[in-house]
Amino acid sequence: TQDMAEELVVHFEKLLTRVDGLLSAVVTDRDGVVLLKANAPNVTTPFTESTLGCTFALASDQASKLGLKKNKSIVSIYGSYQLVQFNHGSLITTFVAKSEANTGLLLELGTELESVTQVIATALHERHSGTLS
Repeated sequence: TQDMAEELVVHFEKLLTRVDGLLSAVVTDRDGVVLLKANAPNVTTPFTESTLGCTFALASDQASKLGLKKNKSIVSIYGSYQLVQFNHGSLITTFVAKSEANTGLLLELGTELESVTQVIATALHERHSGTLS
């Protein structure tokens, strides 16, 4: 419902204040469709949100071929930014933060968000199933 979607956006916007240097939080499906996004005020990131989920899915699949089973998260650090991405079943959560942000806090936050992404995944599945019957 619309109320639930608004609550999720507000919740994501509050997340941005919990970790210093967190610039953006994005939830996409594995095809890169943005389902939920929150940016810190006056921030533009150099990353295209729609490609973040696809890139993670490909990297995750390749990493699983190392024999370590399916990974839960990937941390990528660049000159000025870091990406912390989580495999939450059919959804991917991505945090874009400044490179000096506390990576451990971002990992903790992603684990905490798993239940929120499950709500989104369930709602999408129910909506998709409803349109097919």
